[in-house]
Amino acid sequence: MQRTTTDVLVVGSGIAGCAAALAAARDGAEVTLATKATEPEDASSWWAQGGIAVSREHPDAFREDIITASDDEADPGAVETLVGNANEAVEDVLLETLGIEFDTTDESAKAAGADERGFAYAQEAAHDEPRILHVNASTGRYILPPLLEHLQGLDNVTIEQDTAALELVTHEGLVHGAILERDGEFAPCFAGATVLATGGIGALYPRTTNPEGATGDGIAMAALAGADVEDMEYVQFHPTAYAGDESGDTFLLSEAVRGEGALLRNAEGERFMPDYHEDAELAPRDVVARAVQEQIDETGEVTLDVSPLDFADEFPDLAHKCEEYGVDWSDGIPVAPAEHFLCGGVAVDDRGRASLDRLFAVGECSRTGVHGANRLASTSLLEGLVWGLRAGETAAGAGDPEVVEAPDLLDSDPPLADNFARDKFVRLRRVMGEFVGLSRNTDDLNRAQAVLRRLKGEVDAYTRTRTSRGLYELRSATVVALLVSRAASENPESKGCHYLEPPATAAEAGAETADGD
Repeated sequence: MQRTTTDVLVVGSGIAGCAAALAAARDGAEVTLATKATEPEDASSWWAQGGIAVSREHPDAFREDIITASDDEADPGAVETLVGNANEAVEDVLLETLGIEFDTTDESAKAAGADERGFAYAQEAAHDEPRILHVNASTGRYILPPLLEHLQGLDNVTIEQDTAALELVTHEGLVHGAILERDGEFAPCFAGATVLATGGIGALYPRTTNPEGATGDGIAMAALAGADVEDMEYVQFHPTAYAGDESGDTFLLSEAVRGEGALLRNAEGERFMPDYHEDAELAPRDVVARAVQEQIDETGEVTLDVSPLDFADEFPDLAHKCEEYGVDWSDGIPVAPAEHFLCGGVAVDDRGRASLDRLFAVGECSRTGVHGANRLASTSLLEGLVWGLRAGETAAGAGDPEVVEAPDLLDSDPPLADNFARDKFVRLRRVMGEFVGLSRNTDDLNRAQAVLRRLKGEVDAYTRTRTSRGLYELRSATVVALLVSRAASENPESKGCHYLEPPATAAEAGAETADGD
């Protein structure tokens, strides 16, 4: 690779990164969008099922739902930014620019094109009213490809696919770009502003709804460069992922299915959610996820009963997915919690600015304050869109790129065995799944940190003389795993998706270290 310069470097090609690139390009900046993805489905946004929430005519109700779902931990100012910009951002980018054809109640209303377009707004968990625009139950895959295609048509946007960011370039407190890698070669890309949009951390857990590349790269790079990170203990688990088998292979069953009337039943056929929360199946995600896991532990299985609705007709994409996995939904779909979303990340303000000058973060790798301790359903695409647009616009005016001394990444030793990173990831996921999962306790968190510190020490020793994408992804994963476990151990209060087991339960667990040490 050759050294390059650009006005704005965006790392990541989900809706947040694409929105940032779009806004910066609209302001006349030269934009380079670097992404590990080679296909749209490699980005987390493509996997988003439920849809994108808007405030409609009731912004106050939307604000209240976000704060309630967050276990009252959401930042009111951030919530105001999200809700206040929701309708305009969706109208501008998704409807006017891209022409996304969201589901409607009838074709004549859609064809009319009036303000009342007949959108079939869905209702999901912890929403007090239907406010979610969607396309079937696969909204992300209908939004991301046309957004990428639109960017590819802009003269001042360059998209570098199959390109990873390894490390930020910093000098005297400023971020000046990043070291990029493609096909085993690496070089700095100097930028006036750098926007991290690298998605989540699903690759750190045995079962996740995220793509394989969700290794927390942006959070790790920012933290190693000295940027502030916050709320890392708030890792959200989705309650209804296909239970699958021990391989961890799964797919998400959108909350929209429960919003349309599907019920959760234990192995004895009993509906149990009314015993846990007054909103039953539509309670906040953290409540439903813990209830599902408890019923699995007590009865052996939980299924999603879709008999109250015409599943194949209302959710054809999910019905096809069930067929692909050999699931007969007429008998109920076996479900279990799976890692889904990180509510914390790189701490940013209402324009996506991080604590390091000229560094921005948007989407799941950022901590805007909107989600608090638990994310409200179908707000992730909206947050990525709103903060992406605001960060991109601000980044476009950050200043000209400056060539400075870049980190000297060494690649002097022979490459590691192909299975090196894979085997270390197995160990890391086992630790995170057992000790830093849906429920935590002090002893397990201490065990996790001890194992993870040793693992990070091993990885750091190899990165001193070797540079490869797989090795740096492993480094990112170990850094972020430590950040999550440390934040969890330092927060003594159960809030939202950070749930601490009562001391008696923790003492009875008596778990051993995950790697046998």
